[in-house]
Amino acid sequence: MRFAPIANAGLDLARVLVVHGQLAPRLTLQTLLQAGGYAVDVAGSSWEALAKLDSGSYDLVLTDGAEGTHDVLAYARVKGYRPATAVVTSCEPKFEPRPGRGAYEFSIHTEDVPQLLGKVADLIAMRASRRYR
Repeated sequence: MRFAPIANAGLDLARVLVVHGQLAPRLTLQTLLQAGGYAVDVAGSSWEALAKLDSGSYDLVLTDGAEGTHDVLAYARVKGYRPATAVVTSCEPKFEPRPGRGAYEFSIHTEDVPQLLGKVADLIAMRASRRYR
C-alpha cells in the first residue's frame, strides 16, 4: 500500500526565521523545526535577516546572539505583526529581566533537543495570545 504525501493540505504553518552566522547550526535548527511542522526561513547575516523581516512576516525570530543579531531582534519587535523573539545558544540558558518591559529575554539551549520544539511552540503560543489582547 502506498500513501501520497500531503502537500501542505491547506494548513497555515507557523513561520520561523532562523538567523545564525554558522552554517551547521543554522541547517540543524532548520531541519529540526521543519520536522516539527514549522515553515522555516534562514538567514546567515543580520542584513539578510532584516531583508527577510521586511519582505515577509514571521511568528518567531530565532537568532544566535552574535554581534548585530540583537539589532535584528529589536527590529522584529517593532514590526506590526509582533513576532516572538528568542536567542538560541549552545551555552546554559539565562532568563534576565528586560528593563522597563516586565518581560524576560528568552534563551533556548540547543543541546536540549527533546524540549526545543516544546519551547518554540510555547513562544509562538505566547505571541499569539499577546497579539489578541
